[in-house]
Amino acid sequence: MQQFTTLDVAPIIPLWLLAAAAGLSALALLPGFLRRARGIWWRAAAFAALLLALANPRLVEETRELRPDIALLVVDASDSTQLVPGRAAAMAAARQTLEARLGRLDNLELRVVEVPEGGNQGTRLFTALERALAETPRAHLAGVLALTDGQVHDVPPTPPLDAPFHLLLPGRPGEMDRRLRVIEAPGFGIVGRTVELRVAVDDLGLDNAPGTARLTIRRDGAAATEEAVPVGREHRIAVPIERGGPTVLELLAEPRAGEVSAANNRAVITINGVRDRLRVLLVSGEPHAGERTWRRLLKADPGVDLVHFTILRPPEKDDLTPLNELALIAFPVRELFQVKLREFDLIVFDRFANRGILPPAYMRNIAEFVRAGGALLVSVGPEFSGPASLANTPLAAVLPARPVAPPNAIQETPFRPRISDAGRRHPVTDGLQPGPEPEWGRWYRYLRSEARGGTTVMEAPEGAPLLQLDRVGQGRVALLLSDHIWLWARGHEGGGPQQELLRRMAHWLMREPELEEEDLTARIEAGRLQVVRRSLAPGPPPEIVITAPDGSTQRLPLAPSSGGRATAEAEAMAAGMWQASDGRRQAYAAAVPANPAELADLRASPERMAALLQANGGAIRWLGDGSRLPELRRVTAGRDMAGAGAAGWIGLRRNADHSVTGISALPLLPPWLALPLLLGLALLAWRREAR
Repeated sequence: MQQFTTLDVAPIIPLWLLAAAAGLSALALLPGFLRRARGIWWRAAAFAALLLALANPRLVEETRELRPDIALLVVDASDSTQLVPGRAAAMAAARQTLEARLGRLDNLELRVVEVPEGGNQGTRLFTALERALAETPRAHLAGVLALTDGQVHDVPPTPPLDAPFHLLLPGRPGEMDRRLRVIEAPGFGIVGRTVELRVAVDDLGLDNAPGTARLTIRRDGAAATEEAVPVGREHRIAVPIERGGPTVLELLAEPRAGEVSAANNRAVITINGVRDRLRVLLVSGEPHAGERTWRRLLKADPGVDLVHFTILRPPEKDDLTPLNELALIAFPVRELFQVKLREFDLIVFDRFANRGILPPAYMRNIAEFVRAGGALLVSVGPEFSGPASLANTPLAAVLPARPVAPPNAIQETPFRPRISDAGRRHPVTDGLQPGPEPEWGRWYRYLRSEARGGTTVMEAPEGAPLLQLDRVGQGRVALLLSDHIWLWARGHEGGGPQQELLRRMAHWLMREPELEEEDLTARIEAGRLQVVRRSLAPGPPPEIVITAPDGSTQRLPLAPSSGGRATAEAEAMAAGMWQASDGRRQAYAAAVPANPAELADLRASPERMAALLQANGGAIRWLGDGSRLPELRRVTAGRDMAGAGAAGWIGLRRNADHSVTGISALPLLPPWLALPLLLGLALLAWRREAR
């Protein structure tokens, strides 16, 4: 509470009438002054007493309650303030000292506004400030102190307040920072081709920085390579895409002496390898009800170039039919299976019986094609148990099963295909049979065979192999021991997952990364590393070793899941390449900065807010290690709000806003005093003039 006394005038009559009375009094006195009449001054005093009594002067005493001014301390807690060594500690020390000093200033309330990490939008300092200003009466605002590195990404074109805004920067002027900037990086590349990255190494804070910088490139954790990159100029890097799926590249620019931080010297890029249009050769044997199943499936895939031949009759059959009526073109055996065999990615034999069409040399070519990395799919019927069976050719060396001896090979009986125990863990058949018993339509024929390798993912009655998947050398083979899968496509007894099964089978053969049965994958989402291990082995999964970008490791147990999968999660906040290993396989994941704008420039700099401070009248002060705080002063509105020089004081406006809690008035010329005074002066004037 404070008391203030002021002189106040409360006229008894209206002001215009009081002014008129003053004018008439002046006119009445004017002749006397001109003649220098005796007693004129006493007469003037009487008129003055009359006018003063009509003006009713009084002393007014007010009891005021001052309202405290409000100072806002805006503290930047974004990533750029945490990544520079010593900066966070300097800002914490400065904040503690400022809070103590501001708390000692009279009639001042301190409100602290923290600027959180802004996701991928950079530092949103003024967004946080505007929320605080919405809760602050502008008449009470003494000023704003912004404790930040100056890397603010929402600076408005005009000041959002009319109070002083002071910028407090950790560190010292003239800081330098080296950064690695990715100009362009493709998100995917074609397997077997090369993609190009465009990067640049910049030295911020140095004009026309000469020389080169050493750039270290590491691909999927392999041995690193180095390139010399000119500073400040674009550099191109050629990256061959050797396989499907993600390829993780880690780029590291050598640190420069004196730079504030090496946190933005690193970049991690993920390039997904995708296959170009796949070439598939489909060879159909004798016509049957499901002949078009494979053709429709492969033609429906826009990424597949299909070459299809159908053998309508064996070459030994001679019924004197003219050759020009048998086929439009001759079957190009040599061209397909010797000259251009390596141009295909997948070969499909659909109920093909080799009745002298393909000599043994060509069959051996196909077997070598598989061992060298090609894919083979064989869908068989009764012909598989006959003398023209592919099992009696050199191709048998890569087939995962052989038919049993006749007459037990061909089984014609109704049955429902079952997913085997291994099939429930294999990505080709995982999830196709939700329950323990199949509910799809029945088939009516299968070939009994003896499995010689691979994995039985579907079974016929008594556990007989129905679908065998195998890896041979670098290639893959699938053997379907029934020609009745087309019944599912026709909706027989409700049908079945024919299209999905055949699609998965074809894509597994063509090495689709998502369909690998023995695999380890890793990815990072929302700061969490998610590791998924897939295996056909039914035993408990091993522990996973996680290697962080800084080289530190931790071991995590895997939690078993469905479909042969086991998963683990770990926190992955550090940017860079993360590695997961189960002892046999490694997986890599790229952790990119959650807020890349924060890493674009790690220098403490007032450049972004210089124009705003100039328009607002605020000051820039460097804090060093947090101990070089300027003097704080309360300043009356309208005066300078900062002292001269880089180390001068900074001011907070004194608004003096208040509320009146009580008023008392004391008349200076009350009626009981005015009347005797007026009469006395008039009497003195009469006596003086009467002499």
